[in-house]
Amino acid sequence: MIVTTTPSVPGYRVKRVIGVVTGMSIRTRGLLGRVAAGLEALVGGASSAYLSELKKAREEALNDLISSARALGANAVVGLDFETSEVLEGFIVVTATGTAVEVEPEQ
Repeated sequence: MIVTTTPSVPGYRVKRVIGVVTGMSIRTRGLLGRVAAGLEALVGGASSAYLSELKKAREEALNDLISSARALGANAVVGLDFETSEVLEGFIVVTATGTAVEVEPEQ
């Protein structure tokens, strides 16, 4: 599966636009993870606990998006975009959105 943030794939032409696809992931840190993140915040710098969860959430959202695109018969997703937000306290929501397409090599 070709996945790109650009609106097209170099060397390929879009044969068919299938439609918008999304993938989502919701993750949370346990109590110990939140305590560790709080301590890291006190001393400054990056919060490795939340960074790790955010990376996992992005990967899960991307995999969910790819599964959705494949189920629709796509072989590529163009215009990939990620949106990240926090809902409630400690819940990370990552949404991946793109356009599922069928591409073929240019001749």
